[in-house]
Parts: sequence; C-alpha cells; structure tokens
Amino acid sequence: MVLNSNITRIRSFIILGFPGLSPSYYGPVAAVIFLVYLAILVGNIFILAFVITEKSLQKPRYLVFCHLALTDLSFGTVTLPKIISKYWFGNNIISFSGCFTQMFFVHYLGSVMSFMLLVMALDRFIAICVPLRYPVLITNNIILALCGSAWFIPLPLMMIIVFQALSLPYCHSNIIPQCYCDHISLTNQACGNDLKNVQVIALCTAMFCLLVPLAFVLISYISVITVILKMSNSAGRSRTLATCTPQIFITCLFYLPRCFVYVANTVGFNFSIDVRILLILLYSLLPAAVNPIIYCFKTQDIKHTLMKKIKTAKIRVELKIWTH
Repeated sequence: MVLNSNITRIRSFIILGFPGLSPSYYGPVAAVIFLVYLAILVGNIFILAFVITEKSLQKPRYLVFCHLALTDLSFGTVTLPKIISKYWFGNNIISFSGCFTQMFFVHYLGSVMSFMLLVMALDRFIAICVPLRYPVLITNNIILALCGSAWFIPLPLMMIIVFQALSLPYCHSNIIPQCYCDHISLTNQACGNDLKNVQVIALCTAMFCLLVPLAFVLISYISVITVILKMSNSAGRSRTLATCTPQIFITCLFYLPRCFVYVANTVGFNFSIDVRILLILLYSLLPAAVNPIIYCFKTQDIKHTLMKKIKTAKIRVELKIWTH
C-alpha cells in the first residue's frame, strides 16, 4: 500500500542469511545451525535442571549460572529457528511485527547477558577480595535480586529503541542482510528526518549496556587477579584461581569478539558481508553453545556432583545386571 510518492508500506521482511552462499550448501548449513541450536537447547536445559534439582548446588554463583543459561537458551530460540527454516524449507519471510519482535529480544537478551556478567564478576570480587564479608553480602536472595535487576534494567531501554524504530517510515528495501533482524539492519531500510537521531540513541544505549558492565567486570577481575597473585600459598592460589576461570572464560567469549569487531571497524578494516555475518553469529551463538561445557568441566562443584551421579548410576546398572 503506497502512503505517498516516496514511501511504501512494508508488510514483511526477507531474511537474506549469507548472501554469497551457493544453494547447494543450504542443506549442510541448515544442519550445522540445527546442531548448534540442539547443543544450546540440551546444554542449557541440562544446567537449569541440574542446578534446580541438586540442592547442594543452590548457591549464589550457581544461581547466576542458571540465569545465564536461561538467557542463552532464550537467545538461541529467538534467533535460530527462522534461519534454519530459511535454509531447510526456503521460508525466508518474516512479518513486519515479527521482525521488530525478534529485534527487541536480540538486543534485550544481549543486554541482559552483559548485566549478568557484571553480577557474576561482583560475586567473584566479593568472594576473593573480601571473603569474610561474602556470607553476609552475597546470599541467594541478594543474588536473585541482582539477577532480577539485570533482567529489568535493559527492558525500558530496549522498548524505547523498538518504539523509536517503529516510528520511522520504511522506504528502502525490505531485505535484511543478516541471519536475524537487528537494529542496524532494520533502520538501514528506514528513511526520514529522525533516522540519525534514532540510530545515535540506539548506539548510545548499546554502549551503556555493554561498556558500563564491561568496565566493572575489568576492574573486578583485575582486582581479583591482583589478590590471587599476592597469595603466598601456591596451592591456595591455584585453588582460588580455579574458582574464577569459568567466569573469565564466559566473559571473554562474550566480550572479546564484540570488541574485535568494533576495533576492526574503528581502524577501517572492512569485512565482506558474509564474514561479518559469520562473526556476528559466532559471537552471538558460540557462548550459548559452549557455556554449559564450561560450567560442567571448569566448575569443581558441578563436575564432582555430576561425576558422582554418573558413578552412582553406573553402579545401579551393574547391580541390576548382576541380580538378573
């Protein structure tokens, strides 16, 4: 429906995915993305179920892991089914409202993850830098309140971003050169006098949601590593460092690729559109798939509890076989 001579009402968008990908690779690419989604589903649901059912793991740091797992699970569910549908069934059309809904959750869940990493860093900072105060300052209720804040703080900000983007007229192509709808891809199809203001406000909001938590995370982990290095007991130093490695791994997986892309753009290093999309997918989805493995194999309590359950199950199976 034409609104005036220059602006056409867009009813839906087309998800382009990887523009340079040959149709002969659509099936294998869909299968790989499906396996990634399956890993995200199985790994994060397992972490949620394992911590919820195992009372010995219902401690502050593991409650944070649960919130991280829920964020990763939600992000994968919001982004991957559509691109899998495109490459497996040729269904690359997403409705106007569907695209904006997806955009909201993409940026909202990314912001929630950033604030969750801040909560996780705060937990380790207090545990190592002021250990005597830890039982008082960090309880399950306090952690749940902090995690609730991490879910709430980005909510009004992202709603403002979405409503501002919705207010723009869309007069360019309806093709989204991405694997999912995001703010940049959408507003690049918009026009109007307010476009620059909307993009600047969105950029400032994104910087607030990423850089403020990152600044605190860096300060806290530098303080933690300084305290660990000053420890005279080498065994205690190794044990304390081991409690931080899962958090450091998870934080690096989230922030380093984003910082790399940002710095590369700043210095003028240009990626091809396919490489850019692949990088965005990697830093968006790789942490969601890998984090459950880090929780299980880099966290002593979870690893020991899991190994104990596996041994118990193995003994029960052997007893059943022996009795029969």
